Amino acid sequence: MAEITKPATRPMNPNFSSGPCAKRPGWTPAALESALVGRSHRAKPGKERLAEVLDRQRALLGLPDDYRIGVVAASDTGAVEMALWSLLGPRGVDVLAWESFGSGWVTDIVKQLKIKDVRTMEAPYGQLPDLSQVDFERDVVFTWNGTTSGVCVPNADWIPADRKGLTICDATSSAFAMDMDWSKLDAVTYSWQKVLGGEAQHGILILSPRAVERLESYTPSWPMPKLFRMTKGGKLIEGIFKGETINTPSMLVVEDAIDALKWVETIGGAAGLRRRCEANLAEVEKWVAKTDWIDFLAEDKAVRSCTSICLKVVADWFTALSADDQAKAAKKIASLLDKEGVAYDIGSYRDAPPGLRLWGGGTVEASDMAALLPWIEWAYETAKAEFAG
Repeated sequence: MAEITKPATRPMNPNFSSGPCAKRPGWTPAALESALVGRSHRAKPGKERLAEVLDRQRALLGLPDDYRIGVVAASDTGAVEMALWSLLGPRGVDVLAWESFGSGWVTDIVKQLKIKDVRTMEAPYGQLPDLSQVDFERDVVFTWNGTTSGVCVPNADWIPADRKGLTICDATSSAFAMDMDWSKLDAVTYSWQKVLGGEAQHGILILSPRAVERLESYTPSWPMPKLFRMTKGGKLIEGIFKGETINTPSMLVVEDAIDALKWVETIGGAAGLRRRCEANLAEVEKWVAKTDWIDFLAEDKAVRSCTSICLKVVADWFTALSADDQAKAAKKIASLLDKEGVAYDIGSYRDAPPGLRLWGGGTVEASDMAALLPWIEWAYETAKAEFAG
């Protein structure tokens, strides 16, 4: 059998992982030379660096002046847990899940916090639950963008301004990439390692005045770990939202986040970053439209993510395979691209249907995304020759 010809052009940057994600264009370790290493984060210069990383995010995101923003432990996961453990309990909860991480929050709410009045609203990979069924008399927990499914909410129009409950939003793959209406959101979490291309282990927690009111008027019945405690004597610990972190942060990571934010400022701010995300999705959409063996996991364009771009193989030979062989064939495609050094870590998430997941965040160049697509065709044809028989 003749060898399938490899494309001539390679992506300049093969990092299409969905987290940690590609660094900003032009990044080198020299970006960290001014990091405040060997100094206490509680010293004046340390507090100033932490305050700077918060202030730059506030400005770029356009947060209302009365919203708090703070650095917390354990990446986005820690920030979500902090919000769930601290805020839930006084009302019933509607929790939405249409991919792996949303399902994880269901487990925490039902099995760990053991909240009695919970409605779980689920949808399979590639789809959204019926948002019209959400009851905003209750607290609502949801991911804005499902990192493992490539499905996002289309906007915040489904959230009423006069809601009684709080909205708790895991926004780790949507912050800086999608236009989010802050007036509809009460607790928002994300990490720098996604759209900003930052390093891991640090989370961001944003609180509305309504969330602060809940914190100051309600004490959960369960024991509260130190890392989750945001109040003292019934009052918000304001220092958390002024750079006085609960635990010790890495000043290298903080410096890296500041570097990323400065870059965002040079490309037109958050709007410029969103345009870069959308340009990456546009490249993939053009390719999918002319390629008959591939499709988006999110078939409805209105809910299709521009960051976690999830794809499925729809060719007859592939769908005729057993589930195990489909997984092996999809893994083969990803491993071929990895071996060639043109795309790393783009296999679908372990709980998702077999396929590919391309990170299209704003640190990825659209030219690199365009250069990758012919390589995916090469890898597909190579895998087909092995699995189609």
